Amino acid sequence: RYSTSVVSLGDIRHRKNGYKEPDSPSIHDLLDDDLLMYGTKENGVKSIPKFLTRISTSDMCSFLGLIVVSIIVRLYRLDHPSSAVFDEKHFMTLASKYIRGTFFIDVHPPLAKLLIALSGFLSGYDGILNLDEKEFSGSNYPYVTMRLISGILGVFIIPISYLTIKLSGFSTTAAFLVSALLIFENGLVTQSRLILLDSPLIASTAFTMLMWVKFHNEQKRPFRTWWWVWLTMTGVGLGLTVSIKWVGFFTTVFIGLLTIKDLWDLLGDLHLPPIRWANHFLARMLCLLAIPVILYTLVFAIHFSILENSSEDAISMSPEFRHTLNGHGMNDTPIDVGYGSTITLRHSNTRYGYLHSHRHYYPSGSRQQQVTSYPFKDENNLWIIQKESDPKMPFETNPSWIYHNALIRLSHVYTEGWLHSHDTRPLVTDSEHQNEVSVYGSKGHSDNNDLWRVEIVDHDKSDPDSSKRLRAIHTKFRLFHINTGCYLFTHSTKLPEWGFRQHEVTCGKGATYTNTIWYIETNSHPNLSSDTKMVNYKKLGFFGKFIELHKVMWTNFKSNILHPYLSHPSSWILLKRGIGFWNKEHNQIYLIGNPLIWWTSTLIVFIFVVEKLIAILRVKRGYIDRFNVKGEHFELWSNVFLMGWCLHYLPFYLMSKELFLQYYFPSLYFAILLIGVGFDLITDRFNPKNRTIIVTIFLIASIYIFILFSPIAYGNTWEKSSCENSKWLSSWDYDCDLYVGSHLTRNTNTTGIEITNPEFSDIREFDKRAVEAEDEDNEKEEQCQQEVQGLEANVETNKEQRCFPRMGHPRNFKAFLSATI
Repeated sequence: RYSTSVVSLGDIRHRKNGYKEPDSPSIHDLLDDDLLMYGTKENGVKSIPKFLTRISTSDMCSFLGLIVVSIIVRLYRLDHPSSAVFDEKHFMTLASKYIRGTFFIDVHPPLAKLLIALSGFLSGYDGILNLDEKEFSGSNYPYVTMRLISGILGVFIIPISYLTIKLSGFSTTAAFLVSALLIFENGLVTQSRLILLDSPLIASTAFTMLMWVKFHNEQKRPFRTWWWVWLTMTGVGLGLTVSIKWVGFFTTVFIGLLTIKDLWDLLGDLHLPPIRWANHFLARMLCLLAIPVILYTLVFAIHFSILENSSEDAISMSPEFRHTLNGHGMNDTPIDVGYGSTITLRHSNTRYGYLHSHRHYYPSGSRQQQVTSYPFKDENNLWIIQKESDPKMPFETNPSWIYHNALIRLSHVYTEGWLHSHDTRPLVTDSEHQNEVSVYGSKGHSDNNDLWRVEIVDHDKSDPDSSKRLRAIHTKFRLFHINTGCYLFTHSTKLPEWGFRQHEVTCGKGATYTNTIWYIETNSHPNLSSDTKMVNYKKLGFFGKFIELHKVMWTNFKSNILHPYLSHPSSWILLKRGIGFWNKEHNQIYLIGNPLIWWTSTLIVFIFVVEKLIAILRVKRGYIDRFNVKGEHFELWSNVFLMGWCLHYLPFYLMSKELFLQYYFPSLYFAILLIGVGFDLITDRFNPKNRTIIVTIFLIASIYIFILFSPIAYGNTWEKSSCENSKWLSSWDYDCDLYVGSHLTRNTNTTGIEITNPEFSDIREFDKRAVEAEDEDNEKEEQCQQEVQGLEANVETNKEQRCFPRMGHPRNFKAFLSATI
């Protein structure tokens, strides 16, 4: 239960024992979860019939009508375009991998991608993706069914928003206004028609908000059935949101802060016993923390259970992780490593791979044989460990073990040279702290620049011997170059084309410690006994895989890419620029919002921010604003929705990763909810007729602008002039040159005025033929100009008739039509 009184710490210490109802009702007592509108009756609030049991005819008509309209708007021509738009091919590829069970890495959690894959699987899709230039035509890819997931969830937002406003205690008119604005918001329409993650994210965010509103309205009946239901469903919503995109964590923070406010208010309730407050705390921890974590973990459990087969993406994972995948396991290898052993030397950072060499040479500098780090298994990864004093030692001798601080030489098996370093700068990392590493010499011929010292730095705690001598997989060590005092080193830098884009290997002085650690993955020796102990990677359990995958996801999440449509959060609220999603021939899809709705939502946010700042200043100056029940109601929900907007928008200012306009959509949802609050606040004293007129005018204007920009939302044809006139801001960079000048097509009749010709019913065909005709006329004009040189002026009329026979040509049709009129 909430209390509006200010409570001191002394009050908390000197609580009265026993629990009883407060004497005077607060807004939370007066606003029942099923009350849909404020008013005046007893205690200043009118009791409205229960929405779910005795819904009025007008409410039902509004509710169903909005759903029908949203279905039409969202799902219209869902099969167009028949090619991949923006990131569709990426998510379709991931869905294909789910169906084939092929492991992949993506920066987003799996839930939305699992839904997309499920829709394809239920449509009979076999997971084979073979798109020629991203085209679906002629393929068996059920792209319409997959787009339907986003479309349905886009529709789902409309009734959710309606119920959110109604159950927050606002009018039916405000709820209708908010839902209608969400229907005709061009940006939301565009992203809800494509195989993208934004529509599921917004739907889950909206669902979570609605569930919290329902729970909030049950505050005066704690621990009863529906109180538990709505609290649990809020936790479910949080789990779904963060399982779609990590930015769903903003919703978790939002609900978390509201919960902290709840608990703080309960702590100030002198009628609430401490044990009951503890029950409130534990209930919220269970439903709003434990349930989301369990749901999020369960989604990844499903993810791992489906993706059982190895792929190239598995290279980024540890060998222990890859060992759990089909087709990427490794045979057991002898654990004992001795002189004369043939080994593969792997870097401890699994992304860099194996120490590698091949018969290719550095193009300058020493011009010796290249040494690289290569992530794939290959015969050129094989090396033989030889004694420092006897590089010619034959394999027939029994192996002797290699201990800490032993001096060794490494011979490359297939080129028979020696791992070598010298005081020469590398060609890529040209630094005085780095020396070039190469393969040099030949079988039986080595020098002191081939000497390396083994320094054991870590070992498997279950194998004590691995701390003293080299043991396959279990021993981690560094290789110190004796002559130059540097360590064998590799890093993320890649060689140019002459090095086949493989990772650079150098010998570094003062190099990053973790980049100098290696271990032996495979090992063989002709004289090892048949009962030699074997070793292999330990298979990771679920939580080991869960943690490792999240580390890789986080690394990829922080990476930045160059993209022509990157934008800064400061540009989002003013809709300064959209995103070019797709264009082909004379059609394009450009993600941009409905300017009227977008800018109105920004204005209402600004108004409420100013109002809150003024209120804070008034408090600072000693003024105390006392609200009646209605004012308290407006203050409560404007604070909630404004907080939702802030927490889903402002964190992007702290991010250094690439950002796009669609990241603003969850914030836009809360801003449009604020429009409903602002409408009821401003028109509170208006009569119903005037309120209806205001809503009607605003919605007509919004629908008109929606239709105006609909060609680039749906990828339909458009007139070039209409396109150019729609560029209200110069930064809106959709390409109007894709469109032709007019929908009128060419046909010269007896009057000389063009009419529509069925032959040119396709505007693209008309444009093509018009261009061909213009080229032909240009050639004739040039020819005529040559013929008339030296002729008398009276032949000019003839010239005009020969050179410009097509008076209906688009080039001169406008002038001709004007003259005719």
